[in-house]
Amino acid sequence: MILFLKIFFTEFIAEMGDKTQLMLIALTSKYKLRDIICGTAIAILVLNGLAVLAGGLVSELIPEWLIKMIAAFAFLYFAASTIAGDEEEEEEGSRSKIQFAPLAVFCTFFVAELGDKTQLTAITFGANEGMSAAFVVWIGCSLGLFAADILGMLIGYLLKSKAPDGLLNTLAVAIFSVFGVYTLYQGLKLIRASVYAIPVFPILIVITVIFAGLCGWLFYRKMKKKSHARI
Repeated sequence: MILFLKIFFTEFIAEMGDKTQLMLIALTSKYKLRDIICGTAIAILVLNGLAVLAGGLVSELIPEWLIKMIAAFAFLYFAASTIAGDEEEEEEGSRSKIQFAPLAVFCTFFVAELGDKTQLTAITFGANEGMSAAFVVWIGCSLGLFAADILGMLIGYLLKSKAPDGLLNTLAVAIFSVFGVYTLYQGLKLIRASVYAIPVFPILIVITVIFAGLCGWLFYRKMKKKSHARI
């Protein structure tokens, strides 16, 4: 029990204020609470299972720069899709897409959390305690991480019910965009350090400008559709 509590609170504290906790606040503007809980819970169990049982195997097999680049473009995609909205989903009742919402949350959370400090914490506990305590470490890490992320979900839904229309979507776009650009910067730095000496800031600026232009175009198209719908 002492080992479990030590692991639980260590993981809980490590996750507080982390990017994935804030990401879940943003995801509440796109998905239902049950879909987020389902996708997040499965991702946490899988990630911590990999961390405890396989140690650093995943991080060794997959280059860190590749993980960062995948996460960066995932964040930017969610920012753009939040701006675009989903008129077809509203018209068709979103039956086909809601079925896959937990999978979308799972993939987003998995990529964002892969290689994060909370996974490294699970790897450390797994290495220190050995396979005899693997189950306790896995459950303790998973519950600690999930408890911290539940706070993010509840905050997101509280804002969704109390905030003016459009405010949470704006917050979601801001969160995803900042994480996307910053993670892209980290990925480009890793590429320069370990793969090829690329110019980090020029590439970052070009991609950011293109992304900003895409967001502007999506926002314009959305407003244009709304104006036509009112007519």
